[in-house]
Amino acid sequence: MEVRSRFAPSPTGYMHIGNLRTALYEYLVAKSAGGKFILRIEDTDQERYVEGAVDIIYKTMKMVGLKHDEGPDIGGNFGPYVQSERKAIYKKYADILVELGGAHYCFCSEEELENQRKKCEETGVPFKFDDPCKNISIEEAKKRISNGEKYTVRQTINPDGEVSFDDVVYGHVSVETKTLDEGILLKSDGLPTYNFANVVDDHLMNITHVLRGNEYLSSTPKYNLMYQAFGWDIPTYVHLPPIMKDEHNKLSKRNGDASFQDLVQKGYLPEAIVNYIVLLGWSAKNDQEIFSMEELEKVFNVEGINKSPAIFDIEKLKWMNGVYIRELPCEKFYKLSEPWMKQVIHKDIDFETLAKCIQPRVNVLNEIPEAIDFIEILPEYDTEMYIHKKMKTTVEISRTALLEAENLIKNMTDWSSIEAIHDAFMVMPEKLGLKNGQFLWPIRTALTGKQCTPTGAIEIAYLLGKEECLSRIQIGINKLG
Repeated sequence: MEVRSRFAPSPTGYMHIGNLRTALYEYLVAKSAGGKFILRIEDTDQERYVEGAVDIIYKTMKMVGLKHDEGPDIGGNFGPYVQSERKAIYKKYADILVELGGAHYCFCSEEELENQRKKCEETGVPFKFDDPCKNISIEEAKKRISNGEKYTVRQTINPDGEVSFDDVVYGHVSVETKTLDEGILLKSDGLPTYNFANVVDDHLMNITHVLRGNEYLSSTPKYNLMYQAFGWDIPTYVHLPPIMKDEHNKLSKRNGDASFQDLVQKGYLPEAIVNYIVLLGWSAKNDQEIFSMEELEKVFNVEGINKSPAIFDIEKLKWMNGVYIRELPCEKFYKLSEPWMKQVIHKDIDFETLAKCIQPRVNVLNEIPEAIDFIEILPEYDTEMYIHKKMKTTVEISRTALLEAENLIKNMTDWSSIEAIHDAFMVMPEKLGLKNGQFLWPIRTALTGKQCTPTGAIEIAYLLGKEECLSRIQIGINKLG
C-alpha cells in the first residue's frame, strides 16, 4: 500500500512552530517510504480565517523545502483540496452517516444547550449534552428539514461500549463510550466541523498516516466510531508530544511565542529552523544532530518520536543556526548579511570583506548590526577598556602602542589590503618589546570603542580606512592623557 500523509493547516495567520513540526513529520513519513505528501487547506472555520494566510502557507512550505504531490495549486485525483469547496461532499456523507445510525439530525437551539450547561454547573456534573433529538425518527427529522427548520448533524454514540485504537507513539488507547460527547458534525450553515471533515477527507483522499498533536488523542475514539459506522479502514495514528517553552507552559502563538516567520525575520536560516524543529521530539538512532532535508528523507522513522514533551531552547537553535551560517558559501552569506550591515553602516566601505570577517563569528543575522555599528560611529567608551588582564595591557603600554601606531599609519603608503596592513603592523610588537596582544588590543579598543568585536584590529583598520583610523587613534591617545 502506498503511504499517503497530509498537511492540513487552517489559514489563520503565521505558521507557528508546532504546526511546522507536524508538517515536517508528515512530509518525512511519506517521503521516507516513497509515498505521497498532500496539502489540504482547512478553511471551514470562517470566523478565524485571515486574509493572505494561504499565501503564507505556500511561501513557508517553499522556504523549508516541503514539496507536496497534490494540493489546491497543483491539483490531483482527490480534489478539491480546499474544504470550503467540498461542502456538498460533507452534506452527502453526513446524511449517509445518519442513515447508518452513526449520527442524527438535531434541532436544538443554543438556549436549550445553555440550559443543560447551567444545570450541570449547578449540580457540579461535567457538561455533556444529552440530545433529545436522538429520539426523533429519520422520517420525522427529514419532514422538519423540508419545512425549512434549522438543524445540525450530531454524532450518535452508544454509551454502553468501549472504543480502542493503537497509536504509534502512545501505544494502545481504550476509552469507554459513555465518556464521549456527541459533538456537532455538520453546522447549521452546512459547513462541517473539524472532527467530521477530517474523517471524510482523510478517507476519500486515501490518507494512510495521520500525524497531529497529542491534544487530539481524546477525540480520536470519536473519529474511529465514525470510521466504523461507515465501514472504512482506520488510518495509522501518530500523536505528537507538545512543544514547551519551559517545563510548565506550552509554546503557543496565542501567547506571543515566535512563529516560523518571526524567526526568519530575526535572521535564522530556514534550513537551520527546519533541522532544529525536526529534533523537537524526534532523534536519530546515531544521535546525529545536523541534517539536510535529503538526509532526513532517508533516515526519518516514526519510531524515533518520543512521548516526552520537547522544550524549545532558543540557545540551541542559535548554536545550530551558527553552524549553518559558517557552512554557507561566502557569496551567499554576503547576500544574506548585506541588508543587515547596511542597517547601521551608510558610508562606502568594503562590505564583502566585512562579511567574510564576521561570518565565522555570527550565530544569527540579527546580531550583525550591533556587532558592527562602531564602523559608522565610534561609541563613547571608558579608558578602563585599555586595561586587559589577559592581554597584560596597562594605561602606559596602551599609550605607547597608540603613539607608535599613529606614527606607523601616518607613514604607510600601502593600505590596499588586509595583508599589507598586517605586514606593517606585525613588525611593531617585537620592535617595542611587546607581545602581539599588547600592541593590537589598544588599537582595536581605539578603533571600535568596544570590548567585543566580530573581527580583529587589522581587519577593522582596513575597513575603516587610513584617515578614520588616525582620527580614532588620536581620540584614544587624548583619552589616555
